[in-house]
Amino acid sequence: MEITPFALERYYAKHEFTARYLLSSSDCDGLAMAELLSWADDELRAAWDGLRLGYTESPGHPLLRAAIALLYDGVDPDEIITFVPEEAIFAAMNCLVRPGDHVVCTFPGYQSLYEVAVALGAAVERWTPREEQGWYFDPDDLAGLVGPQTRLIVVNFPHNPTGFLPCRDDLLRVIETARGAGAHLFCDEMYRFLEQDPADRLPSAPEIYERALSLCGVSKTYGLAGLRVGWLVTRDAALRASLQRFKDYLTICGSAPSEILATIALRSHGRIVARHVERIRRNMDAVERLIEAHRDRLAWVRPGAGSTCFPRLLGATGASELARRLLAERDVMVAPAGVFGYGDRHIRVGLGRENLPDVLAIVDDFLGDGAGRRRSVGPP
Repeated sequence: MEITPFALERYYAKHEFTARYLLSSSDCDGLAMAELLSWADDELRAAWDGLRLGYTESPGHPLLRAAIALLYDGVDPDEIITFVPEEAIFAAMNCLVRPGDHVVCTFPGYQSLYEVAVALGAAVERWTPREEQGWYFDPDDLAGLVGPQTRLIVVNFPHNPTGFLPCRDDLLRVIETARGAGAHLFCDEMYRFLEQDPADRLPSAPEIYERALSLCGVSKTYGLAGLRVGWLVTRDAALRASLQRFKDYLTICGSAPSEILATIALRSHGRIVARHVERIRRNMDAVERLIEAHRDRLAWVRPGAGSTCFPRLLGATGASELARRLLAERDVMVAPAGVFGYGDRHIRVGLGRENLPDVLAIVDDFLGDGAGRRRSVGPP
């Protein structure tokens, strides 16, 4: 397989662990091992203390899949297969896409959601949002891209990098479009449960469409990216069997310690999510104050969900040049729109890290040309 280099991941590989400050992280702050273990109930503490480091069950530990199933309405643990999240995308595309197939994918977004299909020989069309309407992904636009030849529709809601979340009626229109074409629907739901208003939370796609797959995991919402635990949910039994056979050529099974730790996290779902949603809200307020202080140079759409936003640059300086200068002059890494293949007028800002106000203060000072305007991102 010939595949285009993953621009975002190559950029992060170069700068993420050398820059002092990160402005664009998409995950929430990583939890400390000691804190996570302190939340283990008696069953999981015993499982952790008695853990033997042999092979695990290929679909995932039964306790883990049982905990995952509780996040969904009417999903059975047997309808879940655990994967490393990126591996899940790769497996799903290989199981669903053939040369010459037609695929539609939300864009901009995580590159593997469309690039793997391209590498497999599919014709991929991009469903793009309307920034002037709040990064709105119009279902009518999707319907215009989909036809009888469409094999797969790929969506990412809550959306990375914009933070857009459709309403339930729009999601139902997406599903009806997929059903009308007889297409599978792959829904990247890695940022689910990070809605600012829980009433806005969407049903997971497999809960309401028999040919849907849901991708989720503990990296973003739960602040446990280092565990490398994710999963696919689908009620399509033939597809599940195909995914399981494909996984035999990848990781085969998961990490035994990671599976127990992820299960502890999922049983502590409420406390983790509440902490992260509140931090994201505070950070959005700080971003809003920064943008208001520099409204001649920045504009944004306040996101409704997820842990990222995608401000627009209004001045003469493009995103790649701003990123270069922030890194060189302030040791701040920011992801410019170019790493998403989306021009040069936007930057991704991550909202899930506790130190974001400190990083925004550095950016504020930089944009103010050192004029002492750091207070604009402090408490109101």
